[in-house]
Amino acid sequence: MLNRRALALGLIATLLCIPILAQSQSNKDVLERIRKEEANNSQIMKTEHMLTDVYGPRLTGSPNHKAAAEWAIKQMTAWGLSNAHLEPWDFGHVGWLNEHFTGHIISPVKDVLTCEVLSWTPSTRGTVTAKAYQMILPDRPSQDQLTAYFETQKAKVRGRIVMAGKHTVVPINLSPPPKRIDDKTAEERFGPNARPFPTPTPTPTPVPGAPKPLTNRQIDEQLDTFLKANGALIRVNDAGREFRQIRAFNNRTFDITKALPTVVMSNEDYGRITRILADGTDVTLEFNIVNRIYPEGKTSYNTVAEIPGSDKADEVIMLGGHLDSWHAATGATDNAIGCAIMMEAMRILKTLGVKPRRTIRVALWSGEEEGLLGSQAYVKAHFGAFENPKPGYEKFGGYFNIDSGTGRVRGVPGIGMGQDPIEYQSNTWHTNLDTYERILEDDVKKDAVEVAWCVYQLAMRDDLLPRFAKADMPALPPAPPAAEPTPTPVARPRGRRP
Repeated sequence: MLNRRALALGLIATLLCIPILAQSQSNKDVLERIRKEEANNSQIMKTEHMLTDVYGPRLTGSPNHKAAAEWAIKQMTAWGLSNAHLEPWDFGHVGWLNEHFTGHIISPVKDVLTCEVLSWTPSTRGTVTAKAYQMILPDRPSQDQLTAYFETQKAKVRGRIVMAGKHTVVPINLSPPPKRIDDKTAEERFGPNARPFPTPTPTPTPVPGAPKPLTNRQIDEQLDTFLKANGALIRVNDAGREFRQIRAFNNRTFDITKALPTVVMSNEDYGRITRILADGTDVTLEFNIVNRIYPEGKTSYNTVAEIPGSDKADEVIMLGGHLDSWHAATGATDNAIGCAIMMEAMRILKTLGVKPRRTIRVALWSGEEEGLLGSQAYVKAHFGAFENPKPGYEKFGGYFNIDSGTGRVRGVPGIGMGQDPIEYQSNTWHTNLDTYERILEDDVKKDAVEVAWCVYQLAMRDDLLPRFAKADMPALPPAPPAAEPTPTPVARPRGRRP
């Protein structure tokens, strides 16, 4: 998102100094009007219904996402917001949509399989019925080790539905995480003396002279190439999560010609088939997958609208969330509700007829799930960077983001507003359970009030948020290492032993 370092730090410092109970009488009156409007005339759940039930899922590049964006423009215009429009940016990949899926175990028993289709993979050629074969891939192999393993598997995968990898044992969680953040933890995490987040565990130092292991991405891409080249019919991945939760992402090349039809199967079904195969019993599976690509999806869109400012109209306060979602469910907590909260905050302020000094602009991003692509394109077009600013950079006054589910806002640790976790990380984030039913109406209504109030405060300040002087700007963090290209396997001569 708009993660400029100076703005984030300034936002934290400023908001910590705006406790709601310490406002002037005029501000208290505005706050009370905001609360009353949301209590009596809320539209937030109607907005959530439209974005999820009617237009979900909203995969970037898909017609669903564009339809959701167009509806949001129409709705915000009806509420009286100004300059509502779609801003195109170059996604660079065709759109993709799963239209039909069925999966069954045919023998030795008959049952329905719980699966989700991996995005940017091809359809089956009608209904495919075949025996299952389970490939137990070597752990963290080098290129030579993986190539040698593939040589042993060529005849075994031909004409089979291939289960890629061993079954993941998911232990029963006897201590599930709390759904609410207690006040003490919230103070430690978001208060004026917030504790730093834990430092990530460093990557293990490789043993000198040992073969360099391939990355998971390199293994995944080489496995796709191998399966296609050797006549496998369908690839099946283990979801590896409890209670039939499935996270289905994408073929990382975004090129359907480089992958087989691929599904992510619930851990329970994958484990059942694994155990039957281990008995020495053949298992026959049946799948029918219909996917469609959309060439026009190479252009995606951010969704933008605003309330014009008055004496400081050229300065901008922004709020937003990402409208795109993954495709296993309707993207309710990730992140239709973030967009619904931000749209509702805008609706409240417009309905109340407040006259902000600065322009308040909402943006609903696309391409977030593929790597913050839409918001980065927007920043590049409108603001530039600290090192190479555009004219709008110095007029940008702050940004609020919601992208952590349905819980109450508990603090503002930076650009993203910190929320109670509820079921976000444990159940709904990117999973097939992420539906309208998982939204807590009372929480999200209160969130809309919080957002409207915070945005109003920044829009009415005499000065923009404080910024670092050029000489004091902290150095950029080290860039993450670039992804290594997938090596080209070297075929072993016939008859040569590994």
